[in-house]
Amino acid sequence: MIIISLLFFMTATAISMLWLRDLFAVVMLSGIYSLFAAVIYMVMDAVDVAFTEAAVGAGISTVLMLGTLALTKSKEKVHKKIAYGPLALVLITGGILVYGTLDMPHYGDANAPIHSHVASRYIEKSGLEVGVPNIVTSVLASYRGYDTLGETAVVFTAAIGVLVIIGRRKKKRKKTGAVNDGGDIA
Repeated sequence: MIIISLLFFMTATAISMLWLRDLFAVVMLSGIYSLFAAVIYMVMDAVDVAFTEAAVGAGISTVLMLGTLALTKSKEKVHKKIAYGPLALVLITGGILVYGTLDMPHYGDANAPIHSHVASRYIEKSGLEVGVPNIVTSVLASYRGYDTLGETAVVFTAAIGVLVIIGRRKKKRKKTGAVNDGGDIA
């Protein structure tokens, strides 16, 4: 029941982000959305994923978005025409992703492959195969190494994007001689 309540709040947060034009409020709601996701992971006993979501999704991402927001305008540009192509693409992609999850085992199913094959192997053989006595470390660093590398690449790319934006702003300020008085870019 708590997961359904959290999913309801996540949906309400996402819909609120769609309607708001104040980008600061959108950034804050994005962080709240990530915190709801982290709580859901905690309830589902995925503590490592919850910690990563809280640190990266709510923490680093929010800081990077706030840094970017400080360098751009604070209000979203209003578009008079609705773009139906991107909306259709998002709905089709979402539908395909939901369809792809229909054959997954139910949450907590004792006969799920994770409970009958993978978990026992990690517990019994990870120390010998990887050479690290901590099971969680061996899973994250070796068995899920590409996943961890991908997460690191995403955070690195976001940081580079913010640095590029900062560099462009400094160049623009030097060319125009404009001074930022705390508001939007001059």
